[in-house]
Amino acid sequence: MPESIYKIKRTIYKEIIDTINNKAVTVITGARQVGKTTICSKLEEELGFNYVSLADPIIKNAAKSDPSEFLSLNPFPLIIDEIQKAPELFEYIEGVVDREIKKGNKKGLYVLTGSQAYKLMKGVTESMAGRIGLISMSPLSLSEINEKEENPFEVDIQRSLKRTKDYIIDTNKMYEYIVRGFYPELYDNENLKTSMFYADYVETYLERDVSDFINLKDKQKFLNLMSVLASLTGQELIYDNLAKIIGVDVKTIQSWISVLIAGNIIYLINPYNEESMVKQVTKRPKIYYEDTGLACYLSRVTSPETLKASYLKGHMVETFIVNEIVKSYKNNRKDKETSFYYFRNAKQDEIDLIIVNDGKITLIECKCGEEYKASDVSSFEKLSNTKLQKTNNAIICTTKTIYPISSGVYVIPFTSI
Repeated sequence: MPESIYKIKRTIYKEIIDTINNKAVTVITGARQVGKTTICSKLEEELGFNYVSLADPIIKNAAKSDPSEFLSLNPFPLIIDEIQKAPELFEYIEGVVDREIKKGNKKGLYVLTGSQAYKLMKGVTESMAGRIGLISMSPLSLSEINEKEENPFEVDIQRSLKRTKDYIIDTNKMYEYIVRGFYPELYDNENLKTSMFYADYVETYLERDVSDFINLKDKQKFLNLMSVLASLTGQELIYDNLAKIIGVDVKTIQSWISVLIAGNIIYLINPYNEESMVKQVTKRPKIYYEDTGLACYLSRVTSPETLKASYLKGHMVETFIVNEIVKSYKNNRKDKETSFYYFRNAKQDEIDLIIVNDGKITLIECKCGEEYKASDVSSFEKLSNTKLQKTNNAIICTTKTIYPISSGVYVIPFTSI
């Protein structure tokens, strides 16, 4: 195995090991190219797992035609990569797991991976509910790339001061990261052209992943939707508008967006509401691309200079910051006990991100400047009557120094995440 394949230490690896040590089956999902196969290679090498990939047509056909024989020839502990390509295996894996649990073997039997979370979990939940540990992998985080400790983000000023003392990233470098994106191959091979990587990525995604979900009759319209959504990252999702732009009906738009969510290309953040709040709040979700590099490529943002001059700058920076926060929770397996929201009311008062965890609420604004004052977070007052426990709140931006702008509200650099 080339040394470079393990060049970047993944925060989530320790969570995968912990799950293997406590569950019979570990399921790893995530978009294509996020590093699932690399992780599997490391597990094969370090823990002695056997490994098969159903991306190989011959192996896939063997698994589909005779699942029982396939599992006999490939005994546990076994990694099955891209298992959603042979859903017939789930029932037989369940049988093996049942037998082994009765013998006292309750952990580390199978690791199953797939880039299509919905199809994968549908097979798993129907056959092995309660016996699995689910891991969701993201593209690289900024902390991983820069070899920094990664914990679930919170507005902890002392921790931020300590973290950012020697961890300074130039604003121009931030824009380079946003346009480059965060897929591991882009950092394993620094000579790889960004546009070449994403052109291949989109083509493969359309030909392989999307076709596994739906019978896509008009690939160009689906690609057009991906491009339009990329230009809307960090903004409200309005299905009717998209239907008019793309030239298909609303049900088709909803179906295609479900496919993009299932393939971990995009995700939605719902609006926040409390009984104690004003009722006139927006009901539409906001859309975010999971990778800013892919969003920039689809939006024809080809360089950091282009992004800095683009109307998309603010939304791409917001997407970058929100993604980094979400990754910090996912990489520590705290995302399932944490909720992310945004706020906007009829008067256009807005809060970019609301984090609710363990009965506490944190308010975040995402900006691409350095100097701010209390009036820039006046919307925070709209949640002053919240029933949840309040924490410190923040504007996360390109500042190099940490400073307060009002009681419990700080301006902090994006490297605090």
